[in-house]
Amino acid sequence: MTSGWWKERKMDRHERIFVAGHRGLVGSAILDNLRNRGYDNFILRTHKECDLGDMVQTERLFMQTRPNYVFLAAAFVGGIMANSLYRADFIYNNLQIQNNVIHCAYKYGVKKLLFLGSTCIYPREAPQPIREESLLGGELEYTNEPYALAKIAGLKMCESYNLQYGTNFIAVMPTNLYGPNDNFDLETSHVMPALIRKAHLGKCLQQGDWQGIRRDLGRRPIEGVDASAGEEMIRKILAKYGVEQRDGQTQIELWGSGSPLREFLWSGDMADACVYIMERVDFCDTYEKGEKQVRNCHINIGTGEETSIKNLFDMVCHTVGYTGGIRYDSSKPDGTPRKLTDVSKLHALGWKHSVGLREGIGRLYEWYLSD
Repeated sequence: MTSGWWKERKMDRHERIFVAGHRGLVGSAILDNLRNRGYDNFILRTHKECDLGDMVQTERLFMQTRPNYVFLAAAFVGGIMANSLYRADFIYNNLQIQNNVIHCAYKYGVKKLLFLGSTCIYPREAPQPIREESLLGGELEYTNEPYALAKIAGLKMCESYNLQYGTNFIAVMPTNLYGPNDNFDLETSHVMPALIRKAHLGKCLQQGDWQGIRRDLGRRPIEGVDASAGEEMIRKILAKYGVEQRDGQTQIELWGSGSPLREFLWSGDMADACVYIMERVDFCDTYEKGEKQVRNCHINIGTGEETSIKNLFDMVCHTVGYTGGIRYDSSKPDGTPRKLTDVSKLHALGWKHSVGLREGIGRLYEWYLSD
């Protein structure tokens, strides 16, 4: 691999940039970063305006708008509960979106595409920290296997189109992300927003702040239970998701043992890395020259730092102000025991993160309260 960090900017600020999934956690952060850097010509479509899972609609979009650059951040995503429940949806929807966008990018001459995957692509028992070369080296974590397989297919599709057609498609694999516009639905959310919301609701319940609970449910109903529901109904739905009171004591229950180790990256940092790579790194910079077999050209994006879920929730509770009980249900799945990325490839390309975990948790809670 050759370092590309010294290269001059290759993106024109006024060329057409399609940010697929611009309303989500990832896409919104990328769009903000691009705007802050002075880019001003965006192609933006909601799912209602263009279903990227539909090839006819996707091709019509590319044919009409002719994007020069594409950030493929659109995806069907969720946490461990959603991954367990909706396995068919995760593999089908993600494959459809990826296949359609990547193929149209090739067909309509996109200069460069950035595909966003996930570090869940790596084997459950991959050596730590996980290098890009660990891909396909063992069994995947069962709970998110369909999603991981879809993302593996996406990065291999980028790799294969580059090798066969000479495209410039780059795949990046971010670690666990968190930040503004995250999904706080307790059934489908990832771990960080779920913990923050549970801690917030737990604090409100602990303090008898029913106005705060109803304000929360008014913005984000849980299974149709909103601010207008009766107190008994609200207590039932909160208890279903592990936030309850017993004998006057507030308690939050979390899935698993709390022992798994995870790495977390602020979405703004992730976006900065993505735009940095789009501006300065080409496909040819992602592998050693002269290799007979070109593979593992994707790039890990992370911090190279980890913490346990228990430690994480302690930090969240301290930030939010929840002081009640915490119980871990070890009968529920933990997921992968440890998942720390090796980010030496990214560092060699000239980029490092800037927002620490405690600072990021505080920022996200502030955003949650103000949203």
